[in-house]
Amino acid sequence: MTKDSAAAPAAARRAPAGAAVLREDVTEAIRAAVVEELAAVGFARMSIEGIARRAGVGKTAVYRRWKSKLHLVLDLIGAVAADGIPVPATGSLYGDVRALLEVMSHVLRHPVASAVIPDLLVEAARNPEIADAVRGALVEGQRRLAEGIVSEAVARGELPAGADPDHALDLVIGPLYWRQVVVRDGVPAAYLDGLARSVVAGLRADAGPAGTV
Repeated sequence: MTKDSAAAPAAARRAPAGAAVLREDVTEAIRAAVVEELAAVGFARMSIEGIARRAGVGKTAVYRRWKSKLHLVLDLIGAVAADGIPVPATGSLYGDVRALLEVMSHVLRHPVASAVIPDLLVEAARNPEIADAVRGALVEGQRRLAEGIVSEAVARGELPAGADPDHALDLVIGPLYWRQVVVRDGVPAAYLDGLARSVVAGLRADAGPAGTV
């Protein structure tokens, strides 16, 4: 037996035939089915069976990708939240805050976010595991953006060292969530302009005297 012939079976063992491959078209069909199922029955009544039926796949195809309906929905939310969005770099605190407001307003207009987040918050109030998962999916990416904006403002002298990114995030998300998700009202450009000015003023008042925009 040659060295090459001995190596061949080993190579075959390292790459067994029939290994599971997750087809992207099936994954996207499942994601689309989740959106439809949420719109039809809400998070509490949504089931893996219903999702699979809408997607035209078996339940095992869903479970190969996500271990529960919660993880599936959080994956969808993560896809439309701030993960992967670059930190605004307009050169001023006002410009960066205004850009962040535009991004967050777009996220909250997305049908997944507007339909799912209120349902998930209700579930989170009853279930600590869901609360932790929702917090991770909704907050972490946005906190990264807020931290980037505040650190750049500190570097430019627009805010003092120690300015609080979480406060910035509260000032940005709170009014938008109330207006778009709770009240279901529009957010014209003039509203976002005024809100950006209010956020900048609030950050400066909270942090103390700093430079100008």
